[in-house]
Amino acid sequence: AKACISEARKTYMDVVLVDTAGRLAIDAAMMAEIQQLHAALNPVETLFVVDAMTGQDAANTAKAFSEALPLTGVILTKTDGDARGGAALSVRHITGQPIKFVGVGEKPEGLDVFHPDRAASRILDMGDVLSLVEQVQSQVDHEKAAKLAQKVAKGKKFDLNDMREQFQQMQAMGGISGLMDKLPGMAQVPDHVKNQVTGKEMPRMIAIINSMTPKERRNPGLLNGSRRARIARGSGTTPADVNRLLKQYQQMEGMMAKLSRGGMKGMMRGMKGMLGGGFPGGFGGR
Repeated sequence: AKACISEARKTYMDVVLVDTAGRLAIDAAMMAEIQQLHAALNPVETLFVVDAMTGQDAANTAKAFSEALPLTGVILTKTDGDARGGAALSVRHITGQPIKFVGVGEKPEGLDVFHPDRAASRILDMGDVLSLVEQVQSQVDHEKAAKLAQKVAKGKKFDLNDMREQFQQMQAMGGISGLMDKLPGMAQVPDHVKNQVTGKEMPRMIAIINSMTPKERRNPGLLNGSRRARIARGSGTTPADVNRLLKQYQQMEGMMAKLSRGGMKGMMRGMKGMLGGGFPGGFGGR
């Protein structure tokens, strides 16, 4: 660790993160080791990383670490799981330190700043619309979105290339499962419906579109039974999956057509019709 900090100074690095090995509070030898490491490094921040899925057990672990180290903050991970983050209250109370970050995925962009009001909203099943808006603003390709808006405004047909682009944008934001927990009222959605959202929906639908020829993507009307069977074989799916995707396309295409004719009111009517079938791809509407 000392060698890393020395190298960082030589190469003008601004930040060095020292990620220690995971350890149990009952492991006295490893707890002594982490105390020695802290004394040797004298870090600016000492952040306790706790798994939100462990529930109230996290409080016991937090107590042991707060007694062993001068913590300056907490990172609560796996807040995108089934647990809504109630452990945050206990950990904050026991350590006396603020929760500074939350983990909502396994990639670097899955580390987000902790907002107490938004966390409370999610615990109370009120969703987290502000975080959803920020996620869209930061991760959506605005240039591509503008091109699609111009295309729709000019009355040009929304095709399967455009649909694939929309799916890829959603995939970049974590897919359907990554967005669901930020929507209000998700606790009211039956578990058997939510369990159908596995995170594999977007890649599967993108694979189906990728199995089409460029001409088929531009002209979905060409997709007869034999073509659909070929596309299913090429994408490792079933003809029923291809049919569900095309039904979803028809709903989206209709929404875009209404938007080009009726502005925002037309779009809202189109969205209402699309959501009536459940989740994208037919999930929840089977």
